[in-house]
This record gives sequence, structure tokens and C-alpha cells, in this order.
Amino acid sequence: MNTIIRKSVLSVAGLAFAGGVFAGPIAHAGTPTVDAKSVAVVQADKPDMGKLIPHGTQGAQSRIDLNDEQTGNVKAIIAATKKAGLPERAAVISIATSLQESKLENLGHLGDRNDHDSLGLFQQRPSSGWGTPEQITDPEYSTTAFLKGLKQVDGWQDMALTDAAQTVQVSAYPDAYAQWEQQATDLVAQHWNS
Repeated sequence: MNTIIRKSVLSVAGLAFAGGVFAGPIAHAGTPTVDAKSVAVVQADKPDMGKLIPHGTQGAQSRIDLNDEQTGNVKAIIAATKKAGLPERAAVISIATSLQESKLENLGHLGDRNDHDSLGLFQQRPSSGWGTPEQITDPEYSTTAFLKGLKQVDGWQDMALTDAAQTVQVSAYPDAYAQWEQQATDLVAQHWNS
């Protein structure tokens, strides 16, 4: 009989405990309660790295030191991306493309070293309809032209950087864009909200 009483008492105590766990704490009069909802803390000055590099970097990465002019061109690309209403990922693709095409230098005609009539940050060609030489060597215009091409690529947001950039640029070296993804991401993270 002692065993039956002990089991009954333990069962009732277990139900009371379980009921308290499932029902939550009891609020006492005069004791403030705290709403225990989860709160996500987001640092407003840094873009979400998962959105900047959704597929991770591909292959070995390159990096160059930037001078003031190149940093100014990074900021111009970011400003044009924001003005176009596009997300940070578009800026990453644009900056990586410009790193490959011109090392973020606004190049004029390079004479015999020039690839046809390629100019500016993205090495766009007037003869291919990108604009006049004056337009193409304007960082805002050339970025806007690149972004216009990017927006016409179905699913660019979900593509690997090399595929998105190559679809717009039609380069002889389509895989070369990938090496700049980490530096482009770091630059966007650093300058997007500056």
C-alpha cells in the first residue's frame, strides 16, 4: 500500500510540475512580468554578409590595395546602385566586375594596349552601344548602364557572381570575375552605409 500511495503522490507532483512548465510562470500581484520574445539584434551599419555572398566565394581570391581614386569609384558604384533601387548584392557584382575590368580605375583610351574601344570602370565599348566615350567614363553613368544590363538577366540575384557578370559583360575570360568577390563584398560592407 505504501508503494501505491507513493506513486500517486509522485504522479500528482509530476502533473503539477508539468502543468507549471507548460503553463509558464505564475505572475504575482505587484511583480512585473517580462515578455520573453526573441529579439534579433541587427547592426544597422553593416549589410547582411549572407546576402552579399549567398553562394560563398568561388576559387582563389585576389586583393589589391586601393588608392583614393579607386575608393571614390567604389563609393560611386554603391551610390549608383542605391539610386537604381537595387540591393547590396548588385553592388558586389558591379564592384567585382570593375575590379576585373579596370582595377576600379576609370580608364580612358589606352592606345595600342586598349581592347578595341573599351573605356571606363567596366571597359564598356561605345561601338557596342554602351554610350559615348564621355558617358562611359562617367562612373555613375557606366555603373547605371551595367546595372541596367544586370536587371535584364533573369534570376541574377540567385546566380553565382561570375555567371551574372559574364551575362552582362560577355568577357573572353568569364571565370575571372570570381577572384574579386571577397574584396568586393568587403568594400560593400565597409562603404554601403558611409
